Amino acid sequence: YLAESGGGLVHPGESLKITCAAGAPLHFWDIAWFRQAQGKDREGILCINAAGTSTNYLNSTKGRFTTSRDNAENKVYLQMNDLKPEDTAVYFCAVGPPCGPEPLSPPRFGQWGQGTQVTVSS
Repeated sequence: YLAESGGGLVHPGESLKITCAAGAPLHFWDIAWFRQAQGKDREGILCINAAGTSTNYLNSTKGRFTTSRDNAENKVYLQMNDLKPEDTAVYFCAVGPPCGPEPLSPPRFGQWGQGTQVTVSS
């Protein structure tokens, strides 16, 4: 299983760190982060490979969102800084194909967490 935690309500400009915890060893897997705002399609944000190298695919989050992993703890983290109201969404982690140069495609990911709500509002 995958389980996200750490979402919540924050003010614009604040930071939040989301955790993706796995019920099995993660160290062989690349992990991707997605988000889905109400009424919008799910969009891919970041992918981190097994070695810890990450790629950010979403221009609006570059320079603000980063991801890291702790393979010993079977956890992956999404650090979100300088949050904006347009970052409001349900955030998901997922296991799928290896991180690559192409944008993340949700149908290619077979295992998902339940998501955690992030709301950015003044």
